[in-house]
Amino acid sequence: MHILQDILYKVHLLEVVGVTDIAVSSIAIDSRKVIKGTAFVAIKGVAQDGHDYITKAIELGAKVIVCENMPALLTDGVTYIKVANTSEAVAHMAHQFYDAPSTKIKLVGVTGTNGKTTIATLLFKLFSSLGYTCGLVSTVQNQIGDQIIPATHTTPDAVSLNELLNTMVDAGCSHVFMECSSHAVHQHRITGLVFTGALFSNITHDHLDYHKTFEAYIAAKKGFFDALPATAFAITNADDKRGDVMLQNTKAKKLSYGLKSSADYKGKILENALTGLVMLVNEIEVHFRLIGEFNAYNLLAVYGAAVNLGIESSVALTNLSMLAGAEGRFDYIISDKQVIGIIDYAHTPDALENVLATIKKLRKGYEQVITVVGCGGDRDKTKRPIMAQTACDLSDRVILTSDNPRTEDPAGIIADMEAGLNTAAKRKYISIIDRKEAIKTAVEFAKPEDIVLVAGKGHEKYQDINGVKHPFDDKAILLAFFNSKD
Repeated sequence: MHILQDILYKVHLLEVVGVTDIAVSSIAIDSRKVIKGTAFVAIKGVAQDGHDYITKAIELGAKVIVCENMPALLTDGVTYIKVANTSEAVAHMAHQFYDAPSTKIKLVGVTGTNGKTTIATLLFKLFSSLGYTCGLVSTVQNQIGDQIIPATHTTPDAVSLNELLNTMVDAGCSHVFMECSSHAVHQHRITGLVFTGALFSNITHDHLDYHKTFEAYIAAKKGFFDALPATAFAITNADDKRGDVMLQNTKAKKLSYGLKSSADYKGKILENALTGLVMLVNEIEVHFRLIGEFNAYNLLAVYGAAVNLGIESSVALTNLSMLAGAEGRFDYIISDKQVIGIIDYAHTPDALENVLATIKKLRKGYEQVITVVGCGGDRDKTKRPIMAQTACDLSDRVILTSDNPRTEDPAGIIADMEAGLNTAAKRKYISIIDRKEAIKTAVEFAKPEDIVLVAGKGHEKYQDINGVKHPFDDKAILLAFFNSKD
């Protein structure tokens, strides 16, 4: 139990009707989670408005209503709090309700279009290998030490997130590494948290279905750095043309990493092969297990964060050299017929180009690259033709297929992809709506030493069709066809 006036700390109050010296049993933004004594916060979401559920919340036992618009009729015995922005308010309230968990750990946030999951996961693995009890909040999964908790969003809502961080504190975590999506920044899910450090990977066109413009998307990412305290460190990608923009207004200590530009954490690739990367890191030669230029950037970001978290340089590099990446990120297998299969989460044009460019650098020259790729439904349509053209430009054969169609017709999504293909590309591709059949066909096309890339879903173990998540694992399916191939 917490007293209402205590958890309203840092909340800008416009109007209060009722008393604030009452006990609050929980905070909820979903009326279905209301119990006796709950403070219900009415959030205006994309699909639903919490203000429509105030009456239901009171019926279920809510004693506090936090809202942007006061109801016409007020219920006796209920305290009403009017604020300008309920999403911002609930973030501050949740942080106080769960005893400010971010102040009791070293919290590091990672933002950017590509690389967030790998960077956060590598940091978690690195510090765990050094003997620290760590927490991970990521797209793939949330993790407390060895305990894995399935993830539903890249960054949970403010109430769930603070509850999770509090659980991590109780479990003895000293460090927590968290992906911070643009949605999370814009929707105030991370508002009120005290970060020890922040990392920027890169930014390319993504989530424009939500942010509407690229400028708004950039602004959301930048907002994360703008809010950092002077005690934090902020590390940006010096080779990304918007890397400097991210740090323009931050109070945090400004640092950078890069392969091409002058940077605090400078890398140079000496060798890039299926056996891994050999790289100079600030003039120290290190062999890493990860593959590809994009992972060189991820490793530099992790190294920079580790040093700023007090890890001695040689210790950080030694332990980093032994780590594997995140599941579904350039995850490769080799069949008994010596066909190479690669599973990757690449679901943006830039990410797909990075993966295929890496494959190009690794191939000997005579192998076919066969790419299976689709695009998600109910998401940014502008990237669909670009994804298809990129796949055809950098592959020998392409199979356009279904990804997570959600509420859209998969055939319509593929038609959007096909619309961007030039004459040369049209000679390289076929369309197979059924994703399993598409993977099977790619394997049947492949000869020894050919490379089959299955892109778009990576770690996901499902296919989202009309709101139902059907079991579907790209890696397991690819393995099965590899093993069954004559």
